[in-house]
Amino acid sequence: MSIAVKLMQKFKDSVAQNKLNVYQDKVELIRKRNLVAWNDGQLQTESLRLKKEAISGTSLDELLVDAYALICEAAKRKLGLQPYDVQIMAAIALHERLLVEQHTGEGKTLSAVMPAYLNALTGEGVHVLTFNDYLAKRDADWMGPIYRFLGLSVNSVQTGMSLLEKREAYAKDITYVTAKEAGFDYLRDTIALDVADTVHRPFRYVIVDEADSLLLDEARVPLVIAGESDFSSNDGIHFADVARQLNPLEHYDFDESKRNAYLNEAGSAKVESLLGCGNLYESHNSHLLSSLNCALHVEVLLKRDVDYIVRDEKIELIDEYTGRVAENRHLPDGLQAALTAKEGLQSKSGGKILGTITLQHFLSLYPKACGMTATAHTSAIEFDDIYELQVVQIPPNRPNIRIDHPLRIYTHKAAKLKALVQEISSVHATGRPILIGTSSVEESDLLAEALAVANVPCQVLNAKNDAKEAEIIAKAGEISAVTVSTNMAGRGVDIRLGGGNPTQAEIVAKLGGLYVIGTHVNESLRIDNQLRGRSGRQGDPGSSVFFVSLEDELLLQFGIDKWVRGLRQDEMLVEPAILSKISHIQRVAMAQNFQIRKELNGYSDMVEDQRRILYEERLEILKGEQPMSPSEQRVRLFYIDEIWADHLAYVSYVREGIHLESLASRNPIDEFHMQITQAYEQIPAKINSESANMLVRLAGSNDPAKWEEFGLRSPTSTRTYIINDQYLENQRSSWTPLTVLAYYLRKFLRPVFGWEKY
Repeated sequence: MSIAVKLMQKFKDSVAQNKLNVYQDKVELIRKRNLVAWNDGQLQTESLRLKKEAISGTSLDELLVDAYALICEAAKRKLGLQPYDVQIMAAIALHERLLVEQHTGEGKTLSAVMPAYLNALTGEGVHVLTFNDYLAKRDADWMGPIYRFLGLSVNSVQTGMSLLEKREAYAKDITYVTAKEAGFDYLRDTIALDVADTVHRPFRYVIVDEADSLLLDEARVPLVIAGESDFSSNDGIHFADVARQLNPLEHYDFDESKRNAYLNEAGSAKVESLLGCGNLYESHNSHLLSSLNCALHVEVLLKRDVDYIVRDEKIELIDEYTGRVAENRHLPDGLQAALTAKEGLQSKSGGKILGTITLQHFLSLYPKACGMTATAHTSAIEFDDIYELQVVQIPPNRPNIRIDHPLRIYTHKAAKLKALVQEISSVHATGRPILIGTSSVEESDLLAEALAVANVPCQVLNAKNDAKEAEIIAKAGEISAVTVSTNMAGRGVDIRLGGGNPTQAEIVAKLGGLYVIGTHVNESLRIDNQLRGRSGRQGDPGSSVFFVSLEDELLLQFGIDKWVRGLRQDEMLVEPAILSKISHIQRVAMAQNFQIRKELNGYSDMVEDQRRILYEERLEILKGEQPMSPSEQRVRLFYIDEIWADHLAYVSYVREGIHLESLASRNPIDEFHMQITQAYEQIPAKINSESANMLVRLAGSNDPAKWEEFGLRSPTSTRTYIINDQYLENQRSSWTPLTVLAYYLRKFLRPVFGWEKY
């Protein structure tokens, strides 16, 4: 490490320590406001005073000490919880709009109550965004007595609630809700034709729990609201058959990290022969080329029981970060149809997309945002770059004494599995509890089978029921427990030694605490640390170790098999150079994912800017802030939605073919921006024209029945889902020279789709 780097790190450490010292000083001021002698009535009167002060305009910073002192006393009286100094320090940082890193088990839920209460005093509403519905309800119910005792209202939003129930929940002073459900509700609001059909209030302050997952791992995931889907044809089965007849390297190549597959010249010729279509890159074959590329992608890059499962004749995607089935998630329409065809299932179209927003853009709607997680420091640069959120590390209440062992590396998967079973069997024989984190449903089942043969009973967590999963994961610290789960199962739930039983806890502690085993390393060191952090909570003993095979997918992607060519043995590898190489691969993968997020943002940012400009006008019309008759209001709202949906379809069309721009020596993102800007500039004229024509037909009628007759209504039904935004790298493949010409020929397709004005 260079002297300059050391000096910079020393400076950063000094700044961080100074910040913590300031927080500690505030904690002492809060502790001095000793309210033990106050009766309940006095505490409630003080809360009412603070609320009046906040509403009258007094700075919340000035009220912080009094407010936090109130929460500390109320928590003790209503829940029997006495916040630690470090929990109060975290609460101060959250109010300062920072991203707080608190170790697992340090009490983030209680820390969040203090800034939530303080910021809710203005009456403008606070959202606490959680990882799932179970945690939203659990935390609202658990912390609710504190808020209500001090005169504030609280509720949680659950998937499946009625519009009225949601409206009432969002009207509370503090609302616990998942980020996705809050985002979907926002999308529903954006197509409402009546204010009474909206549920959200203006956004003000948000606390994001498990912030690394929501702000990074899922930040670029587009939330979608669409019209009801219809069954479509099964033409994709033919393309799936063609894709199966193509061989790697002979007919297609991969990029260096195997994220994309590309037809080569031999592959193009083979496809042309099988389809009997002539030149695949001629303009009239563009739909064939698009369908074939989707079929090739799902055939060679998406693996059943790793990337998705088939259940009840439906495709269910597996979340790449959690390894669990991701509810209500789809690939973009072309890929989803291709994957359905690959499995021989009936294809269903996604329906016309009416609105979409990424979680990142949704979260940016809040003027004040902060977050908390157990693993933020390793991605601090990314948080700063994307969200301008500074990370502050809060020290643990008790020193962390967990032992993190070095990687155990094996040449092949069979040797790794054998070593895993031996290690688990020997540790299980002592009664020490073990938590094993796997990469996928498939790997969990494989390991469970191997353990059954070795007479080691285990609990496998691949469930979709978060409440049941939380109950099981909470028992993972009991004597002799062996729990096999995908990486993030039961997130947000503490694993207490002995399952919370003091006698058992003492025995387990003497055995060494919870033993965490990872069966692979992830692309991000941050996710590895999430698994490690399940052990050693609140100063408990514990240890962690990761088993790695040189045949693991991540290492194969980066060519480690070529680096150690021909090496195969059952014994563990001990070469330090391999450890260094794996560490390097993780750093490269993290950097790649950072760049991918930034590149995808380049496409979505401009569309979001356009949406916000149009939605601002729409909101003014919806709220009656523009002088117009009821019929004018209904007509204009209807055509804003209709023409925006058409614009989104055009954006999708441009996005799908934008990789051809790089073949024509153009910057794909610049070309994308140019095309959608030209399209967007025509939207106001289209809205005006269509609205004027409809108003003539209505003859000024303000009769809702007449509006219905002319179709001026919301969709009869909608559905919301999440799209896995697949990253398609913009680089040259080894296509024929005619591919370059295909770029220009493609432009002639626009009249066919009615997009010739763009």
